[in-house]
Amino acid sequence: MILKREHFDAKQAQLYDVIVAGGGAGGLSAAVYLARYNLKVLVVEKGRGRSFWMQDLWNYVPRVVSGKELIEGGKEMALHYGADWLNGFVEAVTDTGEEFQVRVKYRFKNSDYPVFRAKYLIAATGLIDVLPQLENMQNVYEYAGYNLHVCLICDGYEMTNRRAALIAGSEKAINTAFVLNWFTPYITVLTLGVYPVGDEMRAKLADHGYPLIEKPIARFSGKDHVMDGIEFTDGTAIGVDTGLISMGSIRHDDYLKNLDLLTDGGDIVTEYDCRTSHPRIFALGDLKKGLNQVSIAVADGTLAATAIWKEIRRASAPRKWTAPLQEAAARAEESARPEIGLGAPRGG
Repeated sequence: MILKREHFDAKQAQLYDVIVAGGGAGGLSAAVYLARYNLKVLVVEKGRGRSFWMQDLWNYVPRVVSGKELIEGGKEMALHYGADWLNGFVEAVTDTGEEFQVRVKYRFKNSDYPVFRAKYLIAATGLIDVLPQLENMQNVYEYAGYNLHVCLICDGYEMTNRRAALIAGSEKAINTAFVLNWFTPYITVLTLGVYPVGDEMRAKLADHGYPLIEKPIARFSGKDHVMDGIEFTDGTAIGVDTGLISMGSIRHDDYLKNLDLLTDGGDIVTEYDCRTSHPRIFALGDLKKGLNQVSIAVADGTLAATAIWKEIRRASAPRKWTAPLQEAAARAEESARPEIGLGAPRGG
């Protein structure tokens, strides 16, 4: 069920088995499995996450799909199996010891702030990549996720032997060029002119033959979502066939801050089944330590959902088929009754 305001009173009164924060690939995988395990699950999704912007998931079997297609199909499947869905933003989570109270912002204008309750929490809110901030951001969106990429692991193959612009958000991020060169050596590094580049890095780039351009971007040029050039604020331009943005990312995990989860370099540390240092909180995909791939997030959702189901199942009383048991009890009672004889024969 897709929740609206009219459902809030009833849904706040019930206790969900699991609330899934995030409806990307990992959250949807978890929701589908949880619903198919006949558990009560609510997915809270803010919309337009990282996978939403991916136009083609080339390395996701069995066929190439867009991120939007993947999400819409997963949502339809989760709803089909009985999950609840709320378009909203998880603002805070309170652990009472027995349950989680999850505060959600519903709608940006005339907002409501319902609080839903659950035994378990799955954090699958992921991250969003930082993009170049141009005066006309629509110009960035025209190409980002097409041939202006944000993930080297996902899309390195698409850049094979092409003229590539590496847009690096820091001097450290320039090192991405020396991984990107596995796919192509035709690399131009752009800094947007926002940080200094040391002599050692300059020498390394020069040794590899990679031009370094240290000025702001004015706009990307191209047609039909295919970028073919980059223009700078001083009026100069370069021709490119593809590009890679390496400017870092922002995690959507503020709602977890007061729960004191174990982290490593900002990544949430989890066990093999995606359980965090809190026994009833699981973290999936880009929030946890590991490889940031759709295929990994989908597997994480399966692991977390199954671990939760096993715990709830083992703690629940077994369901018995009472009719055969009642029939067997009746037969046993009947056979235990003493036979009533006709008495001893009379003597003559």
